[in-house]
Amino acid sequence: MSEQKANKYIKIYGARENNLKNVDVQIPRDKLVVFTGLSGSGKSSLAFDTLFAEGHRRFVESLSAYARMFLGQLDKPDVDRIEGLSPAISIDQKTTSKNPRSTVGTVTEIYDYLRLLYARCGTPHCPICGKEIVRRTIDSILDEIMEIPEGTRFYVLSPVVKAKKGTHAKLFNDLAKDGYSRVRVDGEIYSLSDNLDLDKNLRHDVDIVVDRLVMRNDIRMRLSDSVETACKEANGLVVIAFHDGEINGEKERMYSQNFACIEHNISLGELEPRMFSFNSPFGACPECDGLGEKSELSVEKLFPDMSLSLEKGACVCNGFKTIRHDSWSGIGIDKALARFGYSVSTPLDKMSDDAKSMLFYGDGTPIRYSYKGFPINFAGILTDINRRYELCENNPDQREYYEQFMQNVECTACAGRRLKKETLAVTVGGLNIAEVCALPINKALEFFNNLKLSAQNSIIAKDILKEIKERLGFLMSVGLEYLTLSRRSGTLSGGESQRIRLATQIGSSLTGVLYILDEPSIGLHQKDNSKLIATLKKLRDLGNTLIVVEHDEETMLSADYIVDIGPGAGVNGGKIVACGTPDEIMKLKGNVTADFLSGRRRIDVPEKRRDCKGKYLEIFGAREHNLKNIDVKIPLGVFTCITGVSGSGKSSLVNGIVLPALENEINRSKKVIGNCSGIKGTEYLDKVISIDQSPIGRTPRSNPATYTGLFTEIRILFAKTKDAQIRAFKQDRFSFNLRGGRCEACQGDGTLKIEMHFLPDVYVTCDTCHGKRYNRETLEVKYKGKNISDVLEMTVDEGCEFFANIPKIYKKLKTLQDVGLGYIKIGQSSTTLSGGEAQRVKLATELSKKATGKTMYILDEPTTGLHTADVEKLTEVLSKLVKLGNTVVVIEHNLDIIKTADYIIDLGPEGGDAGGEIIAQGTPEEVAKCKNSYTGEYLKKMLSGEFYTEEKISENDAPKAKKGRKRKEVKEN
Repeated sequence: MSEQKANKYIKIYGARENNLKNVDVQIPRDKLVVFTGLSGSGKSSLAFDTLFAEGHRRFVESLSAYARMFLGQLDKPDVDRIEGLSPAISIDQKTTSKNPRSTVGTVTEIYDYLRLLYARCGTPHCPICGKEIVRRTIDSILDEIMEIPEGTRFYVLSPVVKAKKGTHAKLFNDLAKDGYSRVRVDGEIYSLSDNLDLDKNLRHDVDIVVDRLVMRNDIRMRLSDSVETACKEANGLVVIAFHDGEINGEKERMYSQNFACIEHNISLGELEPRMFSFNSPFGACPECDGLGEKSELSVEKLFPDMSLSLEKGACVCNGFKTIRHDSWSGIGIDKALARFGYSVSTPLDKMSDDAKSMLFYGDGTPIRYSYKGFPINFAGILTDINRRYELCENNPDQREYYEQFMQNVECTACAGRRLKKETLAVTVGGLNIAEVCALPINKALEFFNNLKLSAQNSIIAKDILKEIKERLGFLMSVGLEYLTLSRRSGTLSGGESQRIRLATQIGSSLTGVLYILDEPSIGLHQKDNSKLIATLKKLRDLGNTLIVVEHDEETMLSADYIVDIGPGAGVNGGKIVACGTPDEIMKLKGNVTADFLSGRRRIDVPEKRRDCKGKYLEIFGAREHNLKNIDVKIPLGVFTCITGVSGSGKSSLVNGIVLPALENEINRSKKVIGNCSGIKGTEYLDKVISIDQSPIGRTPRSNPATYTGLFTEIRILFAKTKDAQIRAFKQDRFSFNLRGGRCEACQGDGTLKIEMHFLPDVYVTCDTCHGKRYNRETLEVKYKGKNISDVLEMTVDEGCEFFANIPKIYKKLKTLQDVGLGYIKIGQSSTTLSGGEAQRVKLATELSKKATGKTMYILDEPTTGLHTADVEKLTEVLSKLVKLGNTVVVIEHNLDIIKTADYIIDLGPEGGDAGGEIIAQGTPEEVAKCKNSYTGEYLKKMLSGEFYTEEKISENDAPKAKKGRKRKEVKEN
């Protein structure tokens, strides 16, 4: 009985990874368990760095040493032991593929089933006339061959191998045994008696030479036998290759018993799944190699100011920056423009379109001229720059220089659809595979539910359609109905990518697995939260254990068990504060999570909304992605929230149009601005800052002190000490990145990497500096009894007290403390900071700078990874920025942030094609009155107090009135 009970739990003993304080905890199996706590409290350390790391390590170590050589070695987490651990799968937000060939369809494997469906049930059409292609008979093939002019010598070939690797030695032996004497390999005719030695690593084409003929009227019988033989060997394919040259521009013709358009002489081979793959040469568009876009020189980037003439520096590329009438390029350009009445002195915006086309691309015929006796051709500035780019193939620096003037544009051959025209001419249900992939998930599911097939194809497609519909249904269930299967993986947010992987895992129907998820609710509107929770429960009901690192209130209330980690963050966290069911947690007193979860504590609604004073940033005709040609006015000098359901167009508006437009206008960047008619009001701003959750550095040498500029001030201070001046130490002496002051044994890292065979690399503390990073002489320099290493080991709170009398240092430390980062070490490695911590370091850096009062701060879901208590601090920080006269624009779903905004722009009503419109705008109170707004619906409950249900709040636990606001008054608002 006790053994059965023990198997119901995952038991962790002595977890010490990162900031965990020797934690012991029992987690129930086959349940939905939420790990929560303040940002930086140790949730991810316990879930990912301990549980997942150990589960993954055990699986890898169960494999052979040979297999482990390819998988790499995994570090053993710092934990005494873990009992009851299942195979673990991590579904986090950091695994989004940036490969341009990766799409939603390929990641979910739906595209693989689509390829199979189209190969087995597709109806081919002629890509020219659109008529349905029918199978050709031997007689129709013979009739067409017999029309070849008399006396023409030709081969009858049977294409048996198409672009396959290998030596094909067995094939050659079998053909020789069957009586064949010649083959064509990669376009060349060989005798089978030759010793054919093909490179096994290259792809080869092999055709059997069935017959060699000269066209005469009396060869039909022999030709018929040869064609039948060829078709038999190559599954219905035969190639007629002309011996002496071309006929009507053709060197050879391919005929197929399978599919052909007689009118346009187009034959298709047997439909295969690889024909529909844009990652295979058989299906990929030959112009863009299946990418759907091509990189080409941008006129806008090369000529950013059209009001200038070439003589005044209109072109910013080397070689064309200053063009005079008598320069080597100026003579040719003057000659080219002379026919239009222009010269290098004419401003570009004064030239006609034809003249600019001639200037940029030429007219197809190079203009010949001479410079100091040397003959030169002018074929257009962009043509010439592109030629230079191609010539510097082996010079990475030069290529990088020219690539800054390039942009990706849609491939004209395939119109961005990635596939060959022959492949796109195959349809199922009237749509080709690219058109199906361009449908939103909900429309795609509707298409397959209504798909009518012939009786035979219905039998063939039964299992394929079942898999496609199930996977589309899973994507719908996690709130991703607005995505398309052709959407690139690299354009997905972390939350979207995570939910796609979650849907894929449901489709696998595994049981007995430990799934660990990192905030799957990120980027999800409140209305879709219930769908996500139902999905998580479905995965649990299959017999799996789910551990979800989450701060979302609804998810916590739906969980079977909650593990609260804290009580603080960083060095003040790493302990198990509470464990139990949601009801048990809510009854706890003095617990931050319990107080917010029960409603005893909440973020206050501002008593008064700020007025924008009539200044706006106006965007006209926004059409990027799914935006419906909308005009948007963002008020300046206030806190604005851009809200709406997932996929409604928030990021397209802010990150696609507003941010690049402001960076181009204010910072003189060369970003591509999303599709819009224009922007007005940029003159009210002098700076734009985008604050995201990307790491502040990617190496252990980067830390909050170096990022904020604090370390420079500390080094200057140490260089001014008496000890340093006696030794003539400058501030460079106190850098662990430079020779002189650092420990050379570890080169300033403080640790040494020991490589182990068949075991993970071991990092040991440097025995020369004992982890202090500096040499002995540098460490002898002290300020108030502390050396430079001691200062880096201080927490921000300790630093504020220690440097209270040094204004430059204190100000930067105080801003870090104000954003809730008092617990982190001044020299803490940036690689150990969470996304939320990194974002707050960036916020603190901006806060510590001198404010201009005309800055726009843009934040994309800043509440990611933040506990409600941290969100409370974030609202205070954002309020400080606005009080200084700045503008804050936030893309957000978190209602606690939205309710504190001064102004809301709500997009929708749905995601994808059903979104892209402004549903409501105004103060939170005004948006809450809009009946068509999903955000307004939830906001109304939040502002009225209905969001906090009676089950969550008892009368005794009701929050006390703050700042004179009564609970009843909140309801009235």
